[in-house]
Amino acid sequence: MELLPLRYFQVVARHEHISRAAEELRVAQPSVSRTIARLEEELGVRLFDRQGRGIALNRFGAAFLARVDRALAELDEGRRELADAAGLERGAVSVAAETALTLRNLLLEFRSAHPEADVRLYQSTAGRMVDQLRRREVDFCLASQPLTGLPLESVELLDEEVLLVVPLDHPLAGRSRVAVAELAGEPFVTTRPGHWQRALADRLFAAAGVEPVIVCEGDEPAATADLISAGLGIGLVPAMARQLADRTPFAWLHVDAPDCRRRLSLVWRTDAYLSRAAQRFRDLAVRHFRDQPW
Repeated sequence: MELLPLRYFQVVARHEHISRAAEELRVAQPSVSRTIARLEEELGVRLFDRQGRGIALNRFGAAFLARVDRALAELDEGRRELADAAGLERGAVSVAAETALTLRNLLLEFRSAHPEADVRLYQSTAGRMVDQLRRREVDFCLASQPLTGLPLESVELLDEEVLLVVPLDHPLAGRSRVAVAELAGEPFVTTRPGHWQRALADRLFAAAGVEPVIVCEGDEPAATADLISAGLGIGLVPAMARQLADRTPFAWLHVDAPDCRRRLSLVWRTDAYLSRAAQRFRDLAVRHFRDQPW
C-alpha cells in the first residue's frame, strides 16, 4: 500500500469534503476522487458513505483513519528523528495558541536565536488543540484551559490576574475594584464558547448568580480590548495585555473573585518525538516567561 493514498484519505476524512481536501492538497478534485476510489477498491470496503453530492466517513473509515493517523505520525516522527541524528539542524516547530499576542515576544526571541528553524503557528481553541495533538499536527499547545484525553505533559508558564477593562468614561472607571454581581446588565465583550476568556466569564457570572449581557463574541481574544476602547462594552482582559497597551484609553479594575486568573501552560504529548528545534523552543519558552512574563 502506497503512502500517498493514505495521506489523501487522511485529509478527505478530516474535511469529509472532496473539494476542500483537494484545495488543501493542491491537486485536482478528480485526482483525489480517483485516489480514494482506488484505495477503497484495494481495501475491499467503502470508507465513506455517499450522501447526494457529499460524503461522510463511515464506521469502516473511522476505524481505518485511527490506524492511518497513527502510522503516518510514526513515519513523520521517524523522519524527524533521523534528521536530528544526521545533524540536520534547521528543524521545525509547530505550535497552537489561543492568540498570537501571547507568542509575539517569545517567537521574536526564538527566531533571533534560531533563524534557521521553521516555525508554524495555529490559532486554536482548547477543543481544536486536543484534535491537533491527537493527529500530531502540532508539537506544543499554549493553553489556558486543561487539555485532556491524551497522554500529555505540561509546564505552567504563567499565572496572571485577569482584570476588568472599561472605557474611561464608564461609571466604573474611577473604581479600583468591582464585584461580579455589580456587572449585571452591563454590555459585555468576550469570545465565543471554547476560548478561555468565555469559560472564565461564564464561571464567574454563574458563581455570582448573574446572567451576562453579551453584546459581542468573537474568535480573536486580542480584539476584546480594541472593541472595548471603541465603546462597545466592558470585558475581561489578562494582565499581560496591560503591559502591551500603555497608550490605550482604558480603566483597569481588579475583580473581587479569587479565581479571576489565567494559568497559561505549554502542553505536549508524552508519547511524541520532539525534535531538537522543538526541545529548544520548550526550554526557551520556560525561560522567557520566567524572566519576562509577556
